Amino acid sequence: MIEITSLTKRYGAIEVVSEFDLDVSPGESVALWGPNGAGKTTVVRCLLGLVTYEGSITVGGLDAAEHGKAVRGAMGYVPQELSFYDDMTVYELLDYSASLRFLSPQRVDEVCETVHLTDHADKRVRELSGGLKQRLGIASALLPDPPILLLDEPTSNLDARARESAISLLEDLRHSGRTLIITSHHIEEMAMLVDRVVAMEAGRIQVICGPSDLADELGLKAWLHVIMNNGDSATALQVLHEQGFAARMNSRGVLVEVSAQGKGEAVAALQEAGLSIRDLEVWR
Repeated sequence: MIEITSLTKRYGAIEVVSEFDLDVSPGESVALWGPNGAGKTTVVRCLLGLVTYEGSITVGGLDAAEHGKAVRGAMGYVPQELSFYDDMTVYELLDYSASLRFLSPQRVDEVCETVHLTDHADKRVRELSGGLKQRLGIASALLPDPPILLLDEPTSNLDARARESAISLLEDLRHSGRTLIITSHHIEEMAMLVDRVVAMEAGRIQVICGPSDLADELGLKAWLHVIMNNGDSATALQVLHEQGFAARMNSRGVLVEVSAQGKGEAVAALQEAGLSIRDLEVWR
């Protein structure tokens, strides 16, 4: 479906993407993961033909540089920063977008149902929450029924409840047969949303692996801030040390260093020792 070979992008003397190679199969979901500045969005911009680049990109057998219009027609794009006409209703906005693409009003009804916006179709865009605006962005991208969806940090500006709703919607899209390319810096979302993760740093690929293997491949660590009941912090610290965890106390509880995928082991050790946890947080 998508073949990227030796993709390189420079701005003057600065190389922001270097020798990027990736093949994406039809129906596959792939995440471009990494910190801000890793080059994720630049790869997406190259796919969309928004910037010139070195190397080659083919989509469905078509060279993206030579057949830009046809390649863009196969893609729906949801940018990180969404911009709409705030005074239009959801339905008016999608109907206007559909008319520009010579699509029937029936398609508007279909995408509203797909992204669960039917009950909000008469609301003006300015009245929508962040989560509903995200759904509107996805609805707009889905109007022409593209085989490929590009989503740039689709959950980064959402609160916890809206993020959970967005992840559920993206899971549905993942199983709809479309090819998904998602950029993200949230490691927790990867296992739910994609088949493979391309970890990037400073424009280069560090590793390509399954989402459950990412933390181990990169040696990622996290801190659990564990708040105990009944003033048991000192006992909890002793238990964790005896189990080989690096841990220390602070004013509210115990901080314990764990692998990104091994947070449950520390919690289990405390529970097996008969200690009661009142609350915990994950720090990165």
